[in-house]
Amino acid sequence: MHTQVHSQPRARGGLIAWACLTVAIVAEVVGTSFMADAARHGGYLGYGVMAVALAISYYFLALSVRGIAVGVAYAVWEGLGLTLLTLVGIFVFKDNLSGQRMIGLAMAAVGIVCVTLGEEHAP
Repeated sequence: MHTQVHSQPRARGGLIAWACLTVAIVAEVVGTSFMADAARHGGYLGYGVMAVALAISYYFLALSVRGIAVGVAYAVWEGLGLTLLTLVGIFVFKDNLSGQRMIGLAMAAVGIVCVTLGEEHAP
């Protein structure tokens, strides 16, 4: 059995793809934040919110790869999610950020910028 994969040109819907990726990132941060809160303080509601938010995140991540290369979309999703979750950890959960962690986050940010700028854009 042979399945044919239909692909859309990446230039079409580029803005929509980036909007979907933004929704995916926000949903990931919300879901993982609720997971951390539920793990620290208990309560099944937090785990329920986590499950729904992470499902939404993956759905919109999948939609984003219609207009963004999968490697770029995943790198941006993971990298910005990591950075935003670190900020949530610092400001909401009062986590400490060591110098080594700051260097790691800076390196991740540079990597995200390099990967995103390397995305091919059709004229």
